[in-house]
Amino acid sequence: MNHPNNLGLELHTLVSRLDRAGDRILRANHGLSYRRFMVLVMVGELGASTQRELADSLAVTEPSVSRMIAALAGTGLLTVAPDPAGGNRRRIALTDSGRTLVNRAGTELIQRLTQLVESSGVPFETYLAHTRRLNAALQGS
Repeated sequence: MNHPNNLGLELHTLVSRLDRAGDRILRANHGLSYRRFMVLVMVGELGASTQRELADSLAVTEPSVSRMIAALAGTGLLTVAPDPAGGNRRRIALTDSGRTLVNRAGTELIQRLTQLVESSGVPFETYLAHTRRLNAALQGS
């Protein structure tokens, strides 16, 4: 069945294409996948966080986050330490190198995506405002 106004399909396709574009940019210019970059961004946004908090915020499984954290810690972009509260939890934080990479690569992605939106004929500020409204509406549901 063909639905000409299938917003769900349009959004899925857009997000998939943006993820792939971000992945190409990050791999080519920073040697990092988009998925791993998002781990770094979320650790930076959440501050020192636990593996469970990170998995929840990225909507992925804890084993998946665990593998990415191990790889990123191995490259010196994250630190991993036992949680002072005890238990089997670990605290995760950006290193100075991780913070620098997030800032540099994040700035580049923002610039490239801004150019993409504007080159499509959509005013960037309008698109950003509508995207924020949609995100807020979804967060409340």
